[in-house]
Formats: sequence, C-alpha cells, structure tokens
Amino acid sequence: MAGKKQFDVDKALDAAMVQFWRAGYADTSLDDLSRATGLNRSSLYSTFGGKDTLFLRCLDLYAARYGEKYDAALSCAAADPVAAVRAFFDVTLARIADPGLPDGCLIAQSAMAIPVLRPDVAERARQALGAQCRRLRAALRSGGVAAEDAETFAAHAAAVNQSLAVMSRVGASPAQLRAVVSVTLSALPALP
Repeated sequence: MAGKKQFDVDKALDAAMVQFWRAGYADTSLDDLSRATGLNRSSLYSTFGGKDTLFLRCLDLYAARYGEKYDAALSCAAADPVAAVRAFFDVTLARIADPGLPDGCLIAQSAMAIPVLRPDVAERARQALGAQCRRLRAALRSGGVAAEDAETFAAHAAAVNQSLAVMSRVGASPAQLRAVVSVTLSALPALP
C-alpha cells in the first residue's frame, strides 16, 4: 500500500536513542543511525527529519522513560525523603547494571555535547538535565526540607547522579557506584 510505513516507528526511535546513547551526538552519523534502525536515509528523513530532529525525539523519549521511573521513586518523599532519594539513585544504578543498555546516560552524553549542538538542541539538553534538579527539589520540599537546603541538595544529588553515569562509562564497579551513593545519602539526614 503506497504511503504506509512498513516499519515500527517506535522501535526505530528506540534503536536511534540507543545509538545516540552509546556513541553520543557528535560521533553518531546518519549511516550509524541507518544501521541501528534498519532504515535507509530516505526513510529516516521522511519519518524523523534530520539528525537534530531525530536526536530531539530521542532525548525526549529518554527523558520521559526515565523521568517516569524517577518520579515513581521519589513519590514517597513526603513520608521519607532519604528513602525517596535512595530510590531515585536505585533507578540510575539499575539502568547502569542493565546489560542490555549502553553504559552512561543519554542526558549526561548530551550535556557533554552542548558545545557542538545547535542552540535549540543544546537548550533541550539543558532542560532535560534541569528536570532532574527540579524533580529532586520538589521531592525534598515535600519531605519538609527547607527551600535553600532542598535546592542545594537537589543540585548535589543531580550532579552525583550524572557522575554515576560517567563513572560507569569508565568502568567503575557497582560497589564503587553504591559507595558514592551512600556518601551522598549520609548527608541528607543532616539537613534541617
């Protein structure tokens, strides 16, 4: 049937996301995306637009997929902020430990690529990174942490979260990553 797509767009988008995640924006070519998705360049362009447009969709998919998991993890913050932040980090540690996924984090990869991204794409990467801080800050505030402390700790926890992704990329062991999380969590009960 003419005009009807003969492939699963969601699967292709997921494959493109994994390719960007694995290699980063700058080191992912259209040929790489074509191999990853199984689509020729014409199908990639007609379905997703250019590389930047496809990257934005992949970044949005990643942010939504893991954002939902982070939101669920932080949902108990009003009753127990420490348990909520621990659950937040558990989402990251589980993602890192999943052998079916690339090491690291697409958002961390994107933040590192900001100097080579188009301004609108760079802004979306900043927004994705900022969402982690906002999510953590709101959860801590719901748990009774003072506004200034919640802001500071949220920025710290988001930075630690991104560093876990970077550390996993260079081969840090699960025990090393858990130790980093433990140090961060030990500071939270000290907040007034």
